[in-house]
This record gives sequence, C-alpha cells and structure tokens, in this order.
Amino acid sequence: MQQNNTTTFIFLAILLLLIVIICFMIYQLMQTKKAKEDAEKSFYALESKVNDLQLENLESKLNPHLFKNILNSIQSHAYQTYFALDKLANVLDYILYESKKKFVTAKEEIDFAMNLIEINKIKISPLFELKVKTNINQEDKLYDQPLLAPLISIDLIENAFKHADLQSADAFISVVFEFKNNAFFMTVSNKISDKKVLKKERSGFGHATLEHRLRIIYKNNFKLDKFIENDVYIAHLKIDLLEYKTEMLASGR
Repeated sequence: MQQNNTTTFIFLAILLLLIVIICFMIYQLMQTKKAKEDAEKSFYALESKVNDLQLENLESKLNPHLFKNILNSIQSHAYQTYFALDKLANVLDYILYESKKKFVTAKEEIDFAMNLIEINKIKISPLFELKVKTNINQEDKLYDQPLLAPLISIDLIENAFKHADLQSADAFISVVFEFKNNAFFMTVSNKISDKKVLKKERSGFGHATLEHRLRIIYKNNFKLDKFIENDVYIAHLKIDLLEYKTEMLASGR
C-alpha cells in the first residue's frame, strides 16, 4: 500500500513538473512572439521615417525644378500669360496643399497632370499634335481612395515636352491616363528629337527621381517600362494600388 502511494506521489510530481515545463515553454514562446512583433513594428517605424526623410529631400529638389520649367514657359509666351497663370494657380495650390499629404486620390493627381499639360502647351505650335486621353473606371473602389503619391506624373510629362521633336512634320506627344482593375496606368510617348536628348534624359535628375520615389513607396507593386519603337520614345507606368494597399494593411502601416 505504501509502495502504491509512493508511486502515485512520484507520478503526480512528474506530471506537475511537466505542466510547469509546458507552461514555461508557452510563456517563453509568447514572449518570443511579442518580441518579434515589437521588433517588426520598430523596423517598420524606422523604415517609414527613413523613407519620409528621403522623399522630403527629393521633393525639396523636385518642386523648384517644376517651377523653373513652368515660369520659363510663361515668360516666353506672354500673349498667353493670363491663361497660363490660371492653370499655374491650380498647380501651385496642388503643390502647396495636396502634395504635403503622403497620398492623394488618382482623380486629384490626374486633374493636376491635366493642368500641367495645359501649361506646357504654350511651348508648342497650335499645329503640333498633342493627344491626351483618359480611360477611367470611376466605379473602381480605389479611384477615390488616397493611395497615389502626389506629383508622380510630373517627370514623364516634363520629359516628353522637353525632349519631343517639335520640328518634324509627324512629331507628336501622347499622354494616356487609365484607372482600371484597381491600378493606375500612365503612358507617355513622343517623337524622338535628333538632338541626342535621350542620353541627357537618362542621366537627368527627373528620371532618377521618379524611379527612386517609386521604389521607396511602392516596392514591387509598380512597373516602369521605357523603350524606343519606330523613332518614338515610350514610357509606361503601372502602379498596382490593390496589392499595395493589401501589403500596407498586412504590415500595419
């Protein structure tokens, strides 16, 4: 009888010890998980601060670059000054107020781009072929959500007007905006000038700035293709806003 009691006591002691060990392991596992989550939050917070700092630095260079081009255009075409200044007022409002936001809606960015195109039109002859088209699905649930980086359309538009062949009989600039399947698309194409501007463009500030901003903000959720086809330079940008939003929500950013 005494032997049975001893065996029972030993069994209970071992069982209690196992329970204590299991509880300790669970506690350690929970602490490890919490430490991992805290580390991930700290990482994302630090990453966000670094990205914001980089973007602020880029934008401080970007805005004066834009102003210089716009004001030069207006100054050289005084007869259209009133019209240009009206459009410039809209552009300035956007830069001063909307561009301070981390994100804007696709509608806001496209409206800004349209004003920018109108200002740049004073550089060219009325006979020059400038085609601007939009293919917008306004029912798309992300169209009115602030997910697009402000001023993302500047560089492609500015480069087209800067490097287009304005003298050739078949010269043109084409700008197409699309919003469909929860993605933003922008395609800009122009007849290539004979003044060897492509090399200058590829090494210019605007081109590098755009790709840098896209990588910082959208990571792998964008695609920027640039190519030449039949003496036409084409730049095509796609930003998958649904995938980007999904990743943002998953990471808690």
